[in-house]
Amino acid sequence: MKRLEHWLDVGPRRLRCGYTTGTAAAAAACAAARLLLTGKAPRSVLVDTPAGLTVEVEVEQADCDGTIARCTVVKDAGDDPDVTHGVHVIAAVTRAPSGFPVDGGEGVGRVTLPGLDQPVGEAAINSVPRRMIAEQLRLAAHETGCAGGLRAVISIPEGTELAAKTFNPRLGIVGGVSVLGTTGIVRPMSEEALLDTLRTELNLHYSMGERRLLLTPGAYGAAFCAEHLGLNLDRAVQCSNYIGAALDHAALLGYESVLLVGHAGKLVKCAAGVMNTHSRVADARRETIAAHAALCGADAGTIAAVMESPTTDAALTALGSLQGPVMKRVTAAVGQQLQRRAGERMKVETVIISNTLGLLGQTPGAAALLKRHRKEH
Repeated sequence: MKRLEHWLDVGPRRLRCGYTTGTAAAAAACAAARLLLTGKAPRSVLVDTPAGLTVEVEVEQADCDGTIARCTVVKDAGDDPDVTHGVHVIAAVTRAPSGFPVDGGEGVGRVTLPGLDQPVGEAAINSVPRRMIAEQLRLAAHETGCAGGLRAVISIPEGTELAAKTFNPRLGIVGGVSVLGTTGIVRPMSEEALLDTLRTELNLHYSMGERRLLLTPGAYGAAFCAEHLGLNLDRAVQCSNYIGAALDHAALLGYESVLLVGHAGKLVKCAAGVMNTHSRVADARRETIAAHAALCGADAGTIAAVMESPTTDAALTALGSLQGPVMKRVTAAVGQQLQRRAGERMKVETVIISNTLGLLGQTPGAAALLKRHRKEH
């Protein structure tokens, strides 16, 4: 298997990046399309990823009977502890009357509940991987002069067994794993190294004289800060799932305040006292929303709909007219838990957002702290 030689310095260690299942599927589709249209199986293919990196992926197996071509690649997750590392990703490509449709086969999950990236009944191949796969089919057709379209079916034979180790069954994805990846590249997630990097970044900002910390768990919160709140992301620190660890170290250093801006999918967990929001550690989103909904007078049907929702956005949407009152309670609980973790000497305010529902809640002092951040930065 050809390795991706792209490295990141994460704390004191150098960790190797990998590529997503979506990139692996796009590579397999690229190879199978070229085999079908030219009769020759490439030894490796190049795939441009949304992250801006071009990945060379080795083709492990290839066969063609004249009407259908199959090519297999092996997923390389680098130094990330990804459950799909080393799985075989197979693309079966056939001619189509027009267009470049993509579907899932063996070991790729099927969506059974609303609220996910794909509609009910579709294969759990998310939007970005679908576009990557379709683009590889389109390029192959264009470069070989194919007049019609091409169809790809992606299979992951180990996927059915691996799905039990993921949250897919709970999300309503049955029969296999999801084909994911928004950047095409897997950044290694060593917990110890990530915490070292987080602490180092907090130290750096403090040494530069900053005393009011802007903290975001990830890309959603950062994007909202820049696009809707008018904040300077050069001054922001991303803490990933380690909200509690970030607050601990910020308090130790002596920060005066923390403004935490994040997606409800993570911050709702904080209302239940969960300060490491990784899904492997804890997931109390639906239960938390359901409990606060009950306190706001929700009926049994609404609470059941919340508990059956595959995502936080879907659960909040299921609340209907109660969404505002419930989020007011949840936001207050988040604020209390964060302040308890931070202690008395450091003020913590939070803004809770959703990429589809917008601003969902903010603690009482968040507006004033936002104004200070805008003025200072």
